[in-house]
Amino acid sequence: MDLDFQTGALLLLIAGIVAMLTSRLRLPYSVGLVVAGIVLSISPVAPTIVLTKELLFTVLLPPLLFEATLNIPWPQLRRDFPVIVTLATAGVALSAGVTSAGMHYLAHWSWPGAMVFGVLIAATDPVSVIAVFREAKAHGRLLMLIETESLFNDGTAAVAFAVAVALASGQHLTSYAVVSMLLRMIGGGILCGAAVAGAALLLVGRTHDHLVEITFTTLAAYGSFLLAQHFDLSGVLATITAGLIIANFQPLGTISDRGKEAVQAFWEYAAFVANSLVFLLIGMRVAHQDFGAIWIPAGIAIAFVTLGRAVAIYPLCLSFSMSSLRVAMKHQHVLFWGGLRGALALALALGLPAEISQRGEIIAISFAVVAFSVFVQGLTITPVLRRIGEIV
Repeated sequence: MDLDFQTGALLLLIAGIVAMLTSRLRLPYSVGLVVAGIVLSISPVAPTIVLTKELLFTVLLPPLLFEATLNIPWPQLRRDFPVIVTLATAGVALSAGVTSAGMHYLAHWSWPGAMVFGVLIAATDPVSVIAVFREAKAHGRLLMLIETESLFNDGTAAVAFAVAVALASGQHLTSYAVVSMLLRMIGGGILCGAAVAGAALLLVGRTHDHLVEITFTTLAAYGSFLLAQHFDLSGVLATITAGLIIANFQPLGTISDRGKEAVQAFWEYAAFVANSLVFLLIGMRVAHQDFGAIWIPAGIAIAFVTLGRAVAIYPLCLSFSMSSLRVAMKHQHVLFWGGLRGALALALALGLPAEISQRGEIIAISFAVVAFSVFVQGLTITPVLRRIGEIV
């Protein structure tokens, strides 16, 4: 069944209760939501919601991306942009390559199936990362790096995934065609986001009604995503671009002082709702996964996803060690262990075409990796931050 009003109200009630309990128990909110989703799924009143790519990718992801970009200061982003882009491009490629090789040689998957899984699981998920690190009250450059890297590698992984699926489906793409496809999806997505955000700012600059300003930012968040997706471009990068422009670009128009407070409050709540629904639905789906039947390939996947993240972080950060962009070793450790997987990987896996090799195994293993990420990494990241002195 689809997510109707009654079911949505029930999930929000549960989310509110979980938020209060996890705050008192000092547990990550995302972990509490997944546990609540598991308990709800085996209860007599469990709703039968089908977790689909459309629900995760089109409905819940845009507000999370948009809200995150509204809080990114442009001067800091510009300063660390070379580091962020390197981790979000070369880092994704290295991580995907390590995971693909591990699944092919140890789990004995075909190269097409291993490649698709490697790409979709390579990116850290901004939904999980931002939720956990904000709850832990991380701050400063570390928070900016972890948030922006997860946002941008979210976009590059989604683009690379489209190429991997095309290759795995039997399409014969030349190197030129692959590069052209990547550039078209990335550049087109950025242009869509810039165009929609520019139009929204032009309209926002002609009103001081905070409700109208909220409306235009909502249209920018979803409109940029849907416009890009309509033309087979990157909706993720479109929404990220729209958020960055609206938050930082003033010449076309600006949100009023009252509007800024209202917009901030609205998107903070929208992100809370979307975040709550994402993790509750993940928990409900995880409860019905038979991990006992796939524990060997799941263990291999978790090991190589973790190794791939290490290969993506430490060597690439080393390349900046002699410059002003040097990343402290303790921050590298956090970038490595804080590379959580979540909604994006599941949305991509659930949207795989039926003809993709090992489609069922890819979906099941993706849920296993996400479960490990939420329960193991999510529960231990706060102690790690405390150990290195990032939080008290």
